Amino acid sequence: MSYDFSKHSRRNLSFEMAVAAAQGKLIAVIGDEDTCVGFLLGGIGEVNKKREPNFLVVDKNTSVQEIEECYKKFMKRDDIDIILINQNIAEQIRHVIDSDNDNPLPAVLEIPSKDHPYDPTKDSVLRRAKGLYSAEDMR
Repeated sequence: MSYDFSKHSRRNLSFEMAVAAAQGKLIAVIGDEDTCVGFLLGGIGEVNKKREPNFLVVDKNTSVQEIEECYKKFMKRDDIDIILINQNIAEQIRHVIDSDNDNPLPAVLEIPSKDHPYDPTKDSVLRRAKGLYSAEDMR
């Protein structure tokens, strides 16, 4: 599995994950089986007091409505500070993600999957960040 993250993106993701872990907050994952299994093996799997997991494995039988409902639940949970979502899955619920951009937490980070490479032009967070800075600021 080869992901096309820049060094800067990896550092930011690592930093955000470390901060969330230090505060006792969770990282949620909405992704394909390989992505979820990888993060679960890395130790992010948790179940809250209501027996709700912090991940959703999306396969060909998962409806868009199920993905939307899970995303909305993760957004409302106080114990989740970061939501990692495969970019191709985020595209299916883009209207929901773009409408929930008022709060900085939980941070929604779009990540590539094994079968779908990362496309920065589709990333809503990156598009918003580019709107904050001019080309001269980036030099």
